[in-house]
Parts: sequence; C-alpha cells; structure tokens
Amino acid sequence: MAEEKKGFFARLKDGLTKTRNTIARGLDSVFSGYSAIDEDFYEELEETLIMGDLGVRATQEILERLRDQVDEQGICDPEDCRQLLIDSIKEQMNVGETAYEFERQQSVVMVIGVNGVGKTTSIGKLAAKLKGQGRRVLIAAADTFRAAAGGQLAEWANRAGVDMIGGKEGSDPASVIYDAVNAARARHTDVLLCDTAGRLHNKKNLMEELRKMNRIIDREFPGVHRENLVVLDGTTGQNALAQAREFGQVMDLTGIILTKMDGTAKGGIAVAIQSELHVPVKYIGVGESIDDLQKFDPEQFVNAIFDREA
Repeated sequence: MAEEKKGFFARLKDGLTKTRNTIARGLDSVFSGYSAIDEDFYEELEETLIMGDLGVRATQEILERLRDQVDEQGICDPEDCRQLLIDSIKEQMNVGETAYEFERQQSVVMVIGVNGVGKTTSIGKLAAKLKGQGRRVLIAAADTFRAAAGGQLAEWANRAGVDMIGGKEGSDPASVIYDAVNAARARHTDVLLCDTAGRLHNKKNLMEELRKMNRIIDREFPGVHRENLVVLDGTTGQNALAQAREFGQVMDLTGIILTKMDGTAKGGIAVAIQSELHVPVKYIGVGESIDDLQKFDPEQFVNAIFDREA
C-alpha cells in the first residue's frame, strides 16, 4: 500500500509540474521579493493565487485566514507566511470524515459530466477500485444518447471484471436504470455505478431525464445510499468550475472526480471548486491506467503543488 501511495504521489507530483511552476514559483518571488508584510505583499499573493486558478473566493478565504494568523502571531517576515499559507490551503481542501461512506454501504452512484471529460474511464477505474476492496459492483450504461458510449463502457467493465446492464442506442435511459436497479437488488450488489448522458446544452431535457432516473431509484430501491459524482476535466480550469455549477443546478452534487490532472497548469482549480461549490473533490485521475484514479488526499495534493515531500 505504501509503495502504491508513493507511486501515485510521484505521478501526481510529476503531473502537477506545470501547476507548480505557475503557483510555487510565483509565490517564491512574492516571499523573497518583499521584506515586509504590507498591502502590496497581500495584493501580490492574491494575484499569484488567482493566476494559479485557485479562484477568487478560495483566494479571499485563504488570505483572510492568513491575515488573522499573521496578526495573532505577530509575524513580520513574509517568508514565515509560507507554511501558514500551505496549511491554510490544505485546510480548505479537507473532504471530511463521511466523504467515502458510499464505498461501505449499499449505494447507487450517479456519474454525470459532459462528453470528453473522462466520465466512462472514471467509471471503469472506480469499478475496479471498488471491486479491489471486495465490493460487488454493477455498471448501468444509461448514456444511450452517444454512439459507442455503451461499447466503451462494456470494455471498461470487462477490464474491471464487473457486470454491466445496457440498452440500445437511442433507448430510454430511465429504462436502463430500471433494469439495473432491479438487477442490483436481485444480485445483492454493493455499488451500482450509473453512467449518464453528458449533454448540458439542452439542460431542460437532461434535468427531466435525471429526475425520471431519480424517481425510479427512489421507488425501486428505497433507502439505498445515494451519491452524485460529477466528472470534470482538470485541464479546463475555470470552465470546469462553470460546468460543475451548471450540473449543481440540475442535481444535488455530493462529490467531484477531477481527471486529466497530469500535465495541467490549472491544478489550482481543485481548490476553487471546493471553495465555491462546497462540494468535495473525492477522486483525482493522473493517467490512463486502471489504477490511476485515487482518493483525493489534500495533504498529498498540496505537497505536490508546493514541491514538498509526501
């Protein structure tokens, strides 16, 4: 386990090189360029964090906390603020004790997100991860809108070694959910992962479709633990935040899967999303292989951005 963790941290650190160059180097020049903690110092810090895609709200919250600590502790040297800032960001990213409750309970997990963000691969990787923990997993291929979506998902289900319930292209996604929910109950499945269509441009239809699916789950599987995860592409920065906001209007989001974090200069978006939407980043993806989706660890993530050892 320690070896796997170390391997993932190394890949994460590697993947966040561009983000580190944007944020850590910018902060280095602020900390070394000022001899006193004054308004100019705070303004420069603010600019650097916003440029690193941490977002306006997260940046303001982090800096407010920093100002309070500087005053309380009577800190005068800008360099002494560095660790306080890093700790403040880690605190901002904390996912909480109950974030992964669905992994331990009998659950239905709706996975949503626009096409091209890595939704299908994330479902496959999550299925493999849960199966590796000894859970009985079933996948519902309810994205019947996109050609080849079912085929791709079937391939991932096969790789993960789990069963899949699908429907014909163009068929009613809610009927797939109906079949999958009843199969999950009959087979005593622990976690049912539901893929959904990723179209936001026609929000009214998507909303109606998701409402219908939710009604079926409520009726056919009362009392089951519910989880709604939105998959976002980490390379799109503020765009990912806008998508999460849109999906948040369609359904109650419980977590975020952030993909394609390898090679992005916009890794700070993880901080922004959590701060703006109060929805925790639960998983992070840094590669193509089946074990490249891991639980989000704020300590590891912030250490990777600031070039600290895990």
